Amino acid sequence: MNSLRDSEKDLAQFDVVTFMVSLDPPERNREFAESVGADLTLLSDVDGSVARAYGVLAPGGRYARRWSFLIDHSGVIRRIDRQVDPAAYGSDLVRALQQLGFRPAQADH
Repeated sequence: MNSLRDSEKDLAQFDVVTFMVSLDPPERNREFAESVGADLTLLSDVDGSVARAYGVLAPGGRYARRWSFLIDHSGVIRRIDRQVDPAAYGSDLVRALQQLGFRPAQADH
């Protein structure tokens, strides 16, 4: 999470929405986000339905694999990163968005 937080400026150059999904309840996610000083949206998937739909729910349903899905504006999954390195993921994500040609953010008028 810190890597994403530290890369917020670089990520802002793209027209993207970045969020994480956790099996933890909202209260626990809020506490975690506050503890690391993150503005990133952290969604709760308490019943595991989203994790199951994306194929990341681990056997037994106790945790979700740490995968990343890059989905374009048309809803097409452009890349699935199954080897997420939390310590470097902010810069890895910026590089992937550049390689895939994701749209630049629009300047405010």
